[in-house]
Amino acid sequence: MINLCVTGIFAFPGFVFPTNKLLPEKYYEIKSPETLIYWYNVLGVKYFRKLLILFFWGKRANKKRYFDGTKTGLKQLTYQSRQSEFGHMGALMILLIVSFIFLIPGNFLLVLFTLLINLIGNFYPVILQRYHRIRIQRIIAKH
Repeated sequence: MINLCVTGIFAFPGFVFPTNKLLPEKYYEIKSPETLIYWYNVLGVKYFRKLLILFFWGKRANKKRYFDGTKTGLKQLTYQSRQSEFGHMGALMILLIVSFIFLIPGNFLLVLFTLLINLIGNFYPVILQRYHRIRIQRIIAKH
């Protein structure tokens, strides 16, 4: 429940406000795409992506909400990617701190589950959003 609540605290404002602007523009630049792609592959984020597509993003209406196939749509997709990344990154960091706090009284099992859920629910989405931006940047550079 702690993972869900903390992630929600960061996600819900992102539906209304441009929360991605709380981080500097430099944060969103992919400085080493090769390294990111390497970790994307090693961690199996592509399987996480496939599960998201299967259970949620596979619906055409969901896809169109984020990308309509136009140049303006690419800007919107970049914006949504940053919004999502900010929400997951904020939750990831807070949950890491909370996990260390849980360690103090020796709640090892709670820490293990919190970290595992945090990895899947927040770290993987951050990697996925950054990977998307590499692909978007390549498309924009071609046009």
